[in-house]
Amino acid sequence: MKSTIGIMIPKILLPKKSVNLRKWAVVACDQFTSQPDYWKEVADYTRGSHSSFNLIFPEVYLNKGNDDELIKKINENMKKYLDDNIFEEREGIIYVERTLKNGRIRKGLVLALDLEKYDYNKGSTSLIRATEGTIIDRLPPRIKIRKDALIELPHIMVLVDDPQKKTIEELGNSVSEMEVAYDSELMLDGGSIKGYWLSENQQEKVIINLMRLADKDLFKEKYSLEEERPVLLFAMGDGNHSLATAKAIWEDNKKAGLSMDDPSRYALVELVNLYDDSLEFEPIHRVLFGVKGNIIEEFKNYCSSKQIDFSYQTISSVDEILGELKKSKSDNQRIGFLKDGELGVISVSSPESQLAVGSLQKFLDGFVDAKKCDKLDYVHGEEAVQKLVQEVEGNCGFLLPRMSKNELFKTVIIDGALPRKTFSMGHAEDKRYYLEARKIK
Repeated sequence: MKSTIGIMIPKILLPKKSVNLRKWAVVACDQFTSQPDYWKEVADYTRGSHSSFNLIFPEVYLNKGNDDELIKKINENMKKYLDDNIFEEREGIIYVERTLKNGRIRKGLVLALDLEKYDYNKGSTSLIRATEGTIIDRLPPRIKIRKDALIELPHIMVLVDDPQKKTIEELGNSVSEMEVAYDSELMLDGGSIKGYWLSENQQEKVIINLMRLADKDLFKEKYSLEEERPVLLFAMGDGNHSLATAKAIWEDNKKAGLSMDDPSRYALVELVNLYDDSLEFEPIHRVLFGVKGNIIEEFKNYCSSKQIDFSYQTISSVDEILGELKKSKSDNQRIGFLKDGELGVISVSSPESQLAVGSLQKFLDGFVDAKKCDKLDYVHGEEAVQKLVQEVEGNCGFLLPRMSKNELFKTVIIDGALPRKTFSMGHAEDKRYYLEARKIK
């Protein structure tokens, strides 16, 4: 029954009670990628302690010339932690309540997904599906990190579309009857987290509710589909490239003759309801470093070549930019711009893409490929963009409007994956912290 809906009840590793969970749990490795000071603070805070920081590869350190050395150290640390018996292993599903910095509580379920039910390639119609374009070039370094790892620690959050809130949220009514798995504050504005083990009866209810969401007839009716389409049950929220990495390794392992029951067939994730009250879709902005030439003029020329109407006006404040972004529509898109003290708003009419991020990204791809800047990064939060732009003359930032989360599933079902880095589920410090682990060898 579980295999038909792509889930597996995993054996989860949790640090023993003697481990300080506040020092153990570290935010997702793909956050604060242009803010090394954040990761230095993490390193200083966790030094000398058992910490997931010693088992992950923060992307701020990627491609600095010592990747192999760091990966070797990570694998050694994994073996040492297992040999030192710092974990307790237990089979089950964990119900999670994460209190965010803003006081809201995000609810989730930690379980494993079957990578046989996932396809990250363009045009995929798999049960588990990417919501944004997967950048294949980003997989090799991640594959190198995971390939010889003994355990996995997930920062992957996967969405289910459950407006009735039966699969996850209803479990919150029974926490007084559940066994506590963990309870801890989280470092550096991460809020706090509590986890509870589900009983066998609760696990069965979760499975029944997921099967209800996967019913073909209800699926067709729910999204007002004119024709039958393959069911999309699980849509990627955060960590698509991590799941794609796990998938690539599993496919290699299959070719090498490993058993279909091998633990690498599955990946540990947290399921979150799209309609969770705490869940907000935040835009992911763009920052370009070392820009050469007049990028606004380049964007204007690009739009002209595509018969897209382009206009630009200077603005007096970032708040005014954010106000303009709220007016963005599919046929009249607005994008904020910051560079060397200049603030402005770009308007794009009759675009090729349905979202402003798509219109911008198509231009930026060509701009980067032509080596007209030193680097492009994807940044959470307007303040972080302002800081990075102000640090060095020649840096520039693009602020993007927020996408409505309610359209996510139907858009992916009908149009396929969105442009990469379209949205983020909350700010950087709201991302998943590494806490649970699972053996993958």
